[in-house]
Amino acid sequence: MFLVMGSPLLRIGSFQEILFSDSFTSKTQSSQKHLVLLRDGRTLIGILRSIDQFANLVLHQTVERIHVGKKFGDIPRGIFVVRGENVVLLGEVDLDKECDQILQRVSIEEILEEQRTEQQAKQESERLKLQAVKERGLSIPKADTLDDF
Repeated sequence: MFLVMGSPLLRIGSFQEILFSDSFTSKTQSSQKHLVLLRDGRTLIGILRSIDQFANLVLHQTVERIHVGKKFGDIPRGIFVVRGENVVLLGEVDLDKECDQILQRVSIEEILEEQRTEQQAKQESERLKLQAVKERGLSIPKADTLDDF
């Protein structure tokens, strides 16, 4: 279970409460790892060093975790600055409960190859769906044309 800044839910506007609390300042100085889910689907894990009222983050010793099926791999990224509008979820990682029994850790090369294979399979599936729709005389508007409405 991920806790967002020590509470089960993060209310709108509570970043200001977090910024000015003494407990948050002491937590950021420790080695508490945090998980950040980004809008583009990437998952980052690192030590939270800074946060502001816009949810802009600075993560230290960051790794990008890639999940494919029951496998995962960590790509070291170092210091990572995240613009607040890209943050979907921010949670503290409980290192005592983190276990690799369910998921298997693999090398960076292996997880990237698995991810590439999975993306190709998704693209092929989408191509086949689009072809089936076209054969029935229907059309699907492209995602970029939907913004015009």
